[in-house]
Amino acid sequence: MIMRIGYLSTIYHTSFILKNNPSKQLKDYQLEWNLYPTGPAKIRAFKKGDIYVGYVGLPPAMIGIDNGLKLKCVAGGHVEGTVMIAPSPYHTYDVTGSTKAVLNQFQGESIGTPSRGSIHDIIIRDMVQEFDIEIINYTWADFIPDAIEEGEIAAGVGTPSLATTAQQQLNARIVLPPYKLWPYNPSYGILVEEDLTRENQDFLLNFLKAHEVASELIRKEPEIAAEIVHREIGVVDKEFILNTYNISPRYCASLPDAYINSTLKFIPTLQDLGYLEDGLKRDDVFQTEFIEEIHPEKPHYY
Repeated sequence: MIMRIGYLSTIYHTSFILKNNPSKQLKDYQLEWNLYPTGPAKIRAFKKGDIYVGYVGLPPAMIGIDNGLKLKCVAGGHVEGTVMIAPSPYHTYDVTGSTKAVLNQFQGESIGTPSRGSIHDIIIRDMVQEFDIEIINYTWADFIPDAIEEGEIAAGVGTPSLATTAQQQLNARIVLPPYKLWPYNPSYGILVEEDLTRENQDFLLNFLKAHEVASELIRKEPEIAAEIVHREIGVVDKEFILNTYNISPRYCASLPDAYINSTLKFIPTLQDLGYLEDGLKRDDVFQTEFIEEIHPEKPHYY
């Protein structure tokens, strides 16, 4: 059976390491890697049966589960992967002293973020409900720095990769750091079809072992991890990758209570924004037994 895996262009996900540098845990499996622009696009791929495993931000996965998809989050990967960037003359959190003061600068302006239903979209829409700020969604986050440069939007909200790009392209700054947007938010996790958890447990356990090894490589030996990623994508240099790693260095495969509880706090926001019809419970979203088997120690996010 070919194991079809959906991944994003997000360079701090372990997908680029596992794709370029196959681990001993995965050498006996036939893998097919499929690139998608956003989490919501990957959820549509799950719905069509195009993939069995996916690197996904948890809010899009929760929307899919609420709509009937049989998916489970079986591992974490990264937390606090959403940042807000803007060029001068907008001031940073360190200067203004509060999140509200930062957002006040953008009254009457537009902020760009990836597609509707992405974790970045949910977070920024929740934060600006009391402000006169328009949110504009982009199919690819790569379009956001150009939109800022052209004056279409005043700021952008997205991944640390977006922040690194904006810093280089626009001399933009991080005006709201990751920990100020949604503490411990589930930047991404490993989502799988429920059938995979029953019928292909050997593959699943080996994939999660490889995922944790790659997460540890990013944490402990980022230079080596960055070199592997650079070989895989080529379009950015090692320094770009290392800068991105350092913006939010919260990498691990475990699913601690803090990760799960932060995820479940999205439910009322998703309902208020019209993304969820029903409430979801912990067991609707998470299946922790596999990651607990291979990662019994304390989490490494902090």
